[in-house]
Amino acid sequence: MSKNSRTEFRFLAEPTDVNFGGKVHGGMVMKWIDQASYACAAQWSKRYCVTVSANAIRFIRPILVGQLVTLKAQIVHTGKTSMHIYVVVRASDPKEGASVITNRCFITFMAIDEAGYPVEVPKFSPESEEDKQLEIVAMHAKDFAKKLDMDFEQTLGWK
Repeated sequence: MSKNSRTEFRFLAEPTDVNFGGKVHGGMVMKWIDQASYACAAQWSKRYCVTVSANAIRFIRPILVGQLVTLKAQIVHTGKTSMHIYVVVRASDPKEGASVITNRCFITFMAIDEAGYPVEVPKFSPESEEDKQLEIVAMHAKDFAKKLDMDFEQTLGWK
């Protein structure tokens, strides 16, 4: 797999990242996911990219202040101008090393030119069995989102 198809961020959760319950705020985790995904999309496309959608963001476990947070973002499918990225967030005690998955999601970015118009991106070809399975899930999510958009527009009489 091309090294340009993966990005990893690693840092400590800080006191400024928490909510009133003392856990890292969900909005902060979503910001981290967006940042890691953007870096992955820009690295793949060599272009400025914009977020199109974030699908199925799962909040599995809370992240605590002082934990080592690792976000792994990887391209799992490309369209003509879009990149579908799978992100896994893990947290661990930096003194122990064993990490747990705290979040995961699929997020879609579009590469754009200087005027803001979509531009083509390099095609991604999955190599491992896991990558092939992730691509299938991403394509299903893409089809579901298109159907949802069409149904919504018809319901509101926009089409």
